Amino acid sequence: MQGYYFITNSLLSVHGIFYDVECALRAGVCAVQYRSKETPLSIQYIQALKLRSMCKGKTIFIVNDRLDLALAVKADGVHLGQEDLPCLVARRIAPKKMIIGISVHSVEEAKKAQSDGADYISVGPIFATKTKSDAKRPCGIDLIKKVKQAVDIPVVAIGGINLSNAKQVVKAGADALCAISAVITKKDVLAEILKFQKLFNFKKR
Repeated sequence: MQGYYFITNSLLSVHGIFYDVECALRAGVCAVQYRSKETPLSIQYIQALKLRSMCKGKTIFIVNDRLDLALAVKADGVHLGQEDLPCLVARRIAPKKMIIGISVHSVEEAKKAQSDGADYISVGPIFATKTKSDAKRPCGIDLIKKVKQAVDIPVVAIGGINLSNAKQVVKAGADALCAISAVITKKDVLAEILKFQKLFNFKKR
């Protein structure tokens, strides 16, 4: 998992989540995560089904928070927060091949996520963010470095990331990053994602 990790947000999107995801797929993102907490579950199911179809054969499709929804639409994975279903429980319920991502905010949580069977973790918020109303205090670039030293699974950086600070995130060792408002609030979503993707191409060289 390397490069731009795309997360949907219907409240901030200028063009709509399906257009955004189409752009994300054209940009070759490493994953698409469906997150729509404000939407009724019945609608989430319909939207997730369509997004699953769009992503099939192009990138991994992950459902946020809801293991039941992820299973219902046969998503590639589920992403869980610290207050969601515990990773150990999700691992027992989910098919063996299902990807499980866990949000962490400290080295201790990162180590636990890995030992509990997580396939990857997201670290954040790295910087202050208004995208997520319940976001914790910014943890900073240093936490990325510490977490990378503590675990062997991929690390996705999230929270307050934009083009002015993304290079710091990549330099700190993040395998992937997500910059929601820096992309989906713009006129040309594809072009904005590609700007972030280039940072990882530079890293490879």
